Amino acid sequence: MKIRPIILCGGSGTRLWPNQKTHQAKQFIDFGGWTLIAKTFERIKNKSFDYPIISTNKKYLKEVKKSLKLCNIKKYKIILEPSKRNTAPAILSSALINDIPENQPLMYFTADHLIENPNKLIKSIVQNKSNLGEKNIFIFGIKPSIPSSDYGYFLTKKNKSNDKVTRFVEKPNILKAKNILKLGAHWNSGMFFVMKKSLIFNYKKYQPNMYKNCLISVNKSIYKNNVYYLNKKSFEKNNAKSFDYAVLEKSKNLNAIKLNIQWSDLGSWKEICKMYGRYKKKYFNKKNVFHRPWGKYVNLFSGKKFLIKELYVKSKGVLSLQKHFHRSEHWLITQGSPKITLNNKKFLKKVNETVYIPLGAIHRIENPYRKPVKIIEAQIGSILKESDIVRYQDIYNRV
Repeated sequence: MKIRPIILCGGSGTRLWPNQKTHQAKQFIDFGGWTLIAKTFERIKNKSFDYPIISTNKKYLKEVKKSLKLCNIKKYKIILEPSKRNTAPAILSSALINDIPENQPLMYFTADHLIENPNKLIKSIVQNKSNLGEKNIFIFGIKPSIPSSDYGYFLTKKNKSNDKVTRFVEKPNILKAKNILKLGAHWNSGMFFVMKKSLIFNYKKYQPNMYKNCLISVNKSIYKNNVYYLNKKSFEKNNAKSFDYAVLEKSKNLNAIKLNIQWSDLGSWKEICKMYGRYKKKYFNKKNVFHRPWGKYVNLFSGKKFLIKELYVKSKGVLSLQKHFHRSEHWLITQGSPKITLNNKKFLKKVNETVYIPLGAIHRIENPYRKPVKIIEAQIGSILKESDIVRYQDIYNRV
């Protein structure tokens, strides 16, 4: 029997657009001729997979259908949540439809992850298919590249042929992250692999009321044009719970599949800047290079309400002391050690460190050293032009 891919596509992306009334859901952002959901759909075009099931909500139905069409996926089913109740009810409801037999393996993907070498992931899924049972669940861990407070972690111990998950650690501070990495912790990717029968077993055991509500909601759903409209009254009886909290952290039969791959959920502008930094050659266009007295910058990509740049600050180069009325900025240091002014504070930054410049904050970059400074900059706002600069001081007399 083929593996059924189920794609969770309900995230709103609010972390990237704080305090903004309108924002783009991360999975649909055009990052330069590609989106995260399109990459997810391409990932499942494999002979080991059956046609996909997509779990989303009314707000994103048109976007999901548009992405399916662009990726030439003609056979699919969509499960539509009537309201948001976090991941636990969404995951269960998408598995309870009659299209899925009880012994079918289910592979849950999220629509907003960037996996840059998916063949390793697909290979590990296929290899572990025979290890699925009527009670167990496999979750996917990513070998951390650095200690990070942006992700959750889990720890394991060897149990016969499998790695048994022993402990979850929610997004720790950097010091705690460094300590648990010494114990062999992995990032919790949010992907998991399970047989439908096992998923039902675990929900019945740990979330019986949720199982009952979701079953009624699916059985009373309206099906039209490949879309299941879940019954609102039954679905909204569920408390909002994450799948991790509702099931995974309680399950006694939890195993890990560990991967050493390039993975990110692009959940912060730091991660987005890193991604553009890795692939800046793909985005580079010499027409977009602009020279300034302090060095130069290149516009790598202009998106919807965001702009990605690389700044090059020469030795002894000093940008003007300035502020912006219409944008905030995120900086990722990729080379050198710049001196930063941010309102009344001055400090040095090192490679792989970040700086956040809030809207209206007075700021400046200086390079007091011989080695050039390079910074990937993400500008976020309604106006992303050089005209939105108010200069207070400038050694090149541009005030």
